[in-house]
Amino acid sequence: MKIIVPVKRVIDANVRVRVKSDQTGVETANVKMAINPFCEIAVEQAVRCKEAGQAKEIVVVTVGPSLCQDILRTALAMGADRAILIETEPALQPLAIAKLLKALAEKEAPQMIIMGKQAIDDDNNQTGQMLSALLGWPQATFASRMELGADRVTVTREIDGGLETLSLQLPAVITVDLRLNEPRYVKLPNIMQAKKKPLAIMKPVDLGVTLPAGVKVLKVVEPPKRSAGVKVADVAELVQKLKHEAKVI
Repeated sequence: MKIIVPVKRVIDANVRVRVKSDQTGVETANVKMAINPFCEIAVEQAVRCKEAGQAKEIVVVTVGPSLCQDILRTALAMGADRAILIETEPALQPLAIAKLLKALAEKEAPQMIIMGKQAIDDDNNQTGQMLSALLGWPQATFASRMELGADRVTVTREIDGGLETLSLQLPAVITVDLRLNEPRYVKLPNIMQAKKKPLAIMKPVDLGVTLPAGVKVLKVVEPPKRSAGVKVADVAELVQKLKHEAKVI
């Protein structure tokens, strides 16, 4: 079984995001970047499938500039076998990324695609669903548990009312949630070995994909700061303020 794991390069989750002075976006110069946490969980799950003898090859792929090679090397150090960078310069929208991944999936012919449910930068939560629709494959989103069989995968997913268990015919697209696993710590020897693993670079034209026009960002601003709270003496005063000042009751 071959598993493809799409990953994304984002600002490290522990870094405070700052808006550029010209309001054209967020500041990324001299900012620590990392693999998206949900994508890291997806890589870990794929590696566990391989360690259990359920998968033979793990291919990690990302879409973006050449700088994204660092997160591919991180995924290779975690246990992926090879990596693919689809090199693009502009920031792409989920539909464009889904079309690139569809073309790659048709070329690589995997039995499963495991990916993070969303990226922590744009929070779109769309690419996996769009990819499933484009491929015509079954999908399971927000996976918190996964059991892989010979030709089916059983996924427990988190929904508003609790948990839902699905049985999918392979090939399938699965997007993972935080509670699926805890990614392993990458050791230095594995990082050194990852430098010798193959990393292919291709362009959208190599996949026969013409990128659609994306969304144009006009301005990025920080959210307004919340005003300080007000202390009230008793419930009666609270009710009066909610009724006459806040006008919520």
